[in-house]
Amino acid sequence: MGIEIYVGQISGHVTEAEVRNLFSVAGTVTSVHLVIDPASREFRGCGYVRMSTEEEAEEALTLLNGALLGDRQIVVKAAPPKNIKKQEKRGTPCRKTC
Repeated sequence: MGIEIYVGQISGHVTEAEVRNLFSVAGTVTSVHLVIDPASREFRGCGYVRMSTEEEAEEALTLLNGALLGDRQIVVKAAPPKNIKKQEKRGTPCRKTC
């Protein structure tokens, strides 16, 4: 299954392959997902990378937060919990932007 990492401040010119290549320095990347706005079909400037182990995810967090990808410094942090929609229904605030 792997461990998911949030990646923010991604340039609109960066491809999934470039993200995968950068994160591979920390270990095995099992998936990359760049977030596209469903209404406008525009890239939202963020995405998620799934590393194969927790150790590799920690290595990516340590090594790559603030790294240059394309023409921007990226933000790398632990991905928010999967149950955000459930939290919204209970009244817990949810960050909807990247």
